Formats: sequence, C-alpha cells, structure tokens
Amino acid sequence: MGVKLSRLELSSQGEILYTSAPMKNLAANLALILLLIFSLQAQTPQPAGEDRLGWAFPVIAKVLPPRQEGERNVPDSAKTYTTAQIDDLLNPPDWFPEEDAPRPASVMKGKGVVFACGACHLMSGHGHPESADLRALTSTYIMEQMADYKSGARKDAAARMNAIAQGLSDADTRESAEWFAALKPQPWTRVVEAGTVPKSYVGPGRMRFPLPEGGMEPIGNRIITLPEDPARAGSRDPHSGFVAYVPPGSIAKGKALVAGNGKTVACSICHGDTFRGLANIPRLAGMHPVYIFRQLYISKTEIEMVSVPS
Repeated sequence: MGVKLSRLELSSQGEILYTSAPMKNLAANLALILLLIFSLQAQTPQPAGEDRLGWAFPVIAKVLPPRQEGERNVPDSAKTYTTAQIDDLLNPPDWFPEEDAPRPASVMKGKGVVFACGACHLMSGHGHPESADLRALTSTYIMEQMADYKSGARKDAAARMNAIAQGLSDADTRESAEWFAALKPQPWTRVVEAGTVPKSYVGPGRMRFPLPEGGMEPIGNRIITLPEDPARAGSRDPHSGFVAYVPPGSIAKGKALVAGNGKTVACSICHGDTFRGLANIPRLAGMHPVYIFRQLYISKTEIEMVSVPS
C-alpha cells in the first residue's frame, strides 16, 4: 500500500508509484522534501563519533582510500578522460556533448577561482548532493541567487559560490542561468527508508562514498546519500544518480509536515501543488535532500540569530 499525496503515490520504501504521467519527471524526489523537515525534528541518537551535522555539511576526510588512476570511461559514452582531467574544475569532462542544447562557455570552462559550472553541477545541471540541481529553476531565480552570492547577502557554506559569482560577468551569469532554466527536470535520487546504512566517508568533491571494505552502521538522525555507482559518480557521469537513505518513518512524518499540520504552513502554498515552484519561487521536486536540508537549516539559524534580543 502506498501513501496518497497530491497526484502521486509513495510506497513504504519511499519509491514513487506514479499516478499521473506528467508528474513522473517532476516529482520523483518529492519524498526527499518530506523527510528533510522531519530531520529537523527527529531525536534518534547518532552513531558513535558522528558529527551532528557532518552528514549535511560534508568535509573531505583527512585520510582517503586509494583512487582509480589512469583513463576512465562511462557507459554509452565514446569519451575517455584521465583522473586528472575529471578532477579539473576549470575544464570538467563532458561525457555526452550531444545532449541538450550547446552549453555556454561558462558551463564548460572556468578561469582562476571561477570554476566551470559543469564541474559541480555536471554538464547536465543535475549536480551532486553537495550542490544544487539547477535544471528548470527559473533564470530570474538563478540570477537573483548569484547576485546575492556576489554581494555576500547569501553565503556558500563551502566558500566557493561567493568567489565564483564575483568573478563572473553579468552576461555569463545570464547566459548560464537561461541555459539551466531551459532544461527539463528529471529523476535523479531515489529514497530508501533504512535503519542501517553502508559505512561511508566524504571524498573528493565533498561527495560521500561507501567505504571500500564495506560494513554497516545505524543511520541515526541523518540522511545518507550515496551514489548508485561510486565509480561513475566519481567520474562526473551525468547518467548515474544517487540513493538517499533515510530513517524509518521519515516519509510518513514528513508528509504530515509538508501538508501543514499546525507546525508549519503547507509547502504547496508557495511552491505549488506539484512542487514545481510558483513564479519566482523555486521548485522543490527533484532537489537533493541534503541541499534542501542545508537551506532550511541555514534559514532557521539565521532567523534565530536575528530574533535574539541585543
């Protein structure tokens, strides 16, 4: 049995059971939103040694497992890149150059502290869990966020976007924003409720990977997002998505919060019945769970800071 929610149905494992074809590519990750807000409320103990918010604000581990070196390939691509080329934030790999409209120069190339957009957000715009999914956000919204990064009104927890925004010209910002806005949203992350998750570490790019030696640990009060295929994700493959493991019961509790249960107003009031966004209010459907959690947490913290009497 699934839980009815608007025009889609969620299974007990958080998988989307589509009840309306147009929703298939727009709400595949709606369950993520449901559990994000729940994560703010849960009281489950953390695994031993786990930083309370280290899962949401990732920091690269001091000691990393050996990486695959040399040339790499990904399925369905005729391209070949070395590990060094894949790690190049100024000239990231473009595994499928024939997909989507021709990419703006700023998406493909960077200079100095201004990394190529495709390095973190991928050439598809999907991004990795440490960054935003930019597909189908309105160009006006993207440009407003870049202006806030540029002025310092919005601060990047990783201290990257502020420098990038300051180094980009207005023309490059607009061109990139319009290109990402024209892309259609697609399913990228599936949600699985689980009491235990693979042991993991934060590797290059601030992305979480399962430990090579394996092992499991309690999920605690966390959302643990891991690649469907670690090797492909580490190669910046825009065709290989992620799994978001969440505490048991998250989806049901999140559903009540998102619908508005006295603790908050219904999310759909601002973001629309299908969570595609309204006017210049961004879409939520399909966004990375840890990304939305970070924004909620930062907003909550900033409100508390300004609310404290001086």
